Amino acid sequence: MKKLLTLIIGLMSALTMTQAETTPNNPLAGKKVLIAYYSRAGQNYVSGDIVNLSVGNTAALAKKIHAITGGDFFEIRTVKSYPTDYHEATEVAQKELREKARPELVGDLPDVSSYDVVILGYPNWWGTMPMAVYSFIEKSGNLAGKTILPFCTHEGSGMGNSVRDLKKLCPAATVLPGLPIKGTRMYKNDPTVDTEVARWLQSCKK
Repeated sequence: MKKLLTLIIGLMSALTMTQAETTPNNPLAGKKVLIAYYSRAGQNYVSGDIVNLSVGNTAALAKKIHAITGGDFFEIRTVKSYPTDYHEATEVAQKELREKARPELVGDLPDVSSYDVVILGYPNWWGTMPMAVYSFIEKSGNLAGKTILPFCTHEGSGMGNSVRDLKKLCPAATVLPGLPIKGTRMYKNDPTVDTEVARWLQSCKK
């Protein structure tokens, strides 16, 4: 009897998982999805002030996207940490951009060639993606034929040139319109962000 009960519970769990993966609320159901993002916690610029974030704004946004789409979840992290001080960190980021640096990343990277869709998130640093995101794209596999959904957090500059730069970096991939969300909205936990995320994902449905 106990074994039968265990089997029934297991079958119910499997059915629930299948239903979650095919829910109409997930426009990417049926596709293999990777959500990869770079985010920086600590001192950040928000609404004209420097505030200390326990969770980076991009990480918070990535979790909202993951809640809808599921899929695999990967945080892009650099071996060498950026300075804690916000202004010092921006100077390092600008130097990396100027030098076209490719920071070394932590851990084994997922093979992006095995995914149908890569949802790629980052803060807008000096008008484009952090150089760590460039490292990730170049070292994690072949994005040819994949669909890339970019999203970013910013404080007024939107996606900047990042979508254009993504298209140059991944010419054989399909880069769809990005989702820019102001960091202040994430910091203040703006409830309308959820609706915006859902609308964006629906618009990316192919």
